[in-house]
Formats: sequence, structure tokens, C-alpha cells
Amino acid sequence: MKLLKKLFDKNQLLFTIIWIVVYILLFSLGDMISTTLGIEKIITLPIGLILSIILFIYLKKYKLVHDFGLKKTKINSRHMLFYIPCIILLTTNLWFGIKLNYSIIETIIYILTMFCVGFLEELIFRGFLFNTLKKDNLKIAIIVSSLTFGIGHIVNLFNGSGIDLLSNLLQVLYATSAGFMFVMIYQITDSLIPCIITHALFNGLSAFCIEPNDIEFKILSSIIITLITGFYALYLYKISKKSKQ
Repeated sequence: MKLLKKLFDKNQLLFTIIWIVVYILLFSLGDMISTTLGIEKIITLPIGLILSIILFIYLKKYKLVHDFGLKKTKINSRHMLFYIPCIILLTTNLWFGIKLNYSIIETIIYILTMFCVGFLEELIFRGFLFNTLKKDNLKIAIIVSSLTFGIGHIVNLFNGSGIDLLSNLLQVLYATSAGFMFVMIYQITDSLIPCIITHALFNGLSAFCIEPNDIEFKILSSIIITLITGFYALYLYKISKKSKQ
């Protein structure tokens, strides 16, 4: 923990980049080994739990929990449109029907892993990266946090997930837009809790989704997700600017 604190105090951006690289590499390795073993996320889950525990203990030990958004929101939900766009987003994995894609045990492991993903990605890309960059330039911080989060999903092409190129590019598209939405929620509410909950549930519900076979439906659903999250993010960006005038 002292080593983490020393690195954090010396260079927060380097600290963040190291965590992004470690997260992507370990999760990709976990997914590949899990696929080889034939049990979905069986290796990825313990990796996610260990990384989550390390980060939480670190933040708790050095009293940084609130500094990085692990607290209640400071804004009334009415001003956030009651998070309705986030609620709509949660339904998108179920638009084409519901089925059990894995065994019961694998489904539980998968959902728990997705909760780790929600926690880690929000803390790393919003809590660490965005917080570090916004000290110098807020707009650059929003753009970099959103793009890094979206482009980071390109790793799914190589981690044994079986995703095809088109689906992955569509995923990068709407993940970038969702990253924009999450960063604006964090910027306004000063809390990562709504982001973590939405992110974790969205990923977790993918365990029950039916992927459309038609390319047109894949493209259409990705565009809809991008529009929902994108317009909501723009709305939040607009009211954030008004609040500072």
C-alpha cells in the first residue's frame, strides 16, 4: 500500500496509466484462461475481486474514498432527470429477448465479475483518470476519459470473447458515448455510485441477452444506445456549464 501511495503522490497520471494497463492485461488474461478451461469468467472473477479489494483498501487506508466519488450524490435526482436515460440503457440487453446464456453457476460468476468491472472501470477511468486530468483542463479530461474508456473495449477482439470485428467496433462506439455520460454524471453529482450501479447492471444483464443475427439490428441497437447516452451526456454538460455561470 505504501508503494501505491508513493507512486500516487509522485505522479497521479502515471499511477492511473499503470492501473489501466494492469486492469486490461489481467482481465484479458483471465478471460482467455477461463475460455480455455471452459468455465466462463472462472479466473477473471478472482482477479476482479483482488483488484477491487486492493483499490478499496488503498482508498480507505489513506482516506481517499470520498475524494474519488465513493459517496452519496450531492444533486437531487430530479435535476438528473431521475436517471431515466440510465434506466433505459439497462433494458437494452433485453430488447431482443431473454435467455440463460450460461449455466447457473457460470451466470452467478459472470454477474459478480461484471460488478467488479463496473467498480474498477468507473474508479479507474472516472475516479482516477478524469480527476487527474481535469485539474489542468476539464474539456480535455472529459474527452480523454470518454475516448480511453471506449477504445479500451477493442481488447475484446483478442481476449477470447469471440466477438466479431463489426460488433466490437459498434461496442467501442456506444462505450465511448456511455463513457461521456458516466463522466458527466460524476462531474455533476460528485459521486461514482450511480455510474457504478448502472455500469455493473448493464454488463450483468448481458448474461441474459439474445444477440440479434441481423447486422441491421445490431447497428440499429448500437445507434440507439449511442443516442440515448450521448444526448443525456450533452444535456448534463449543458446544465453543468449553467451551474458555473
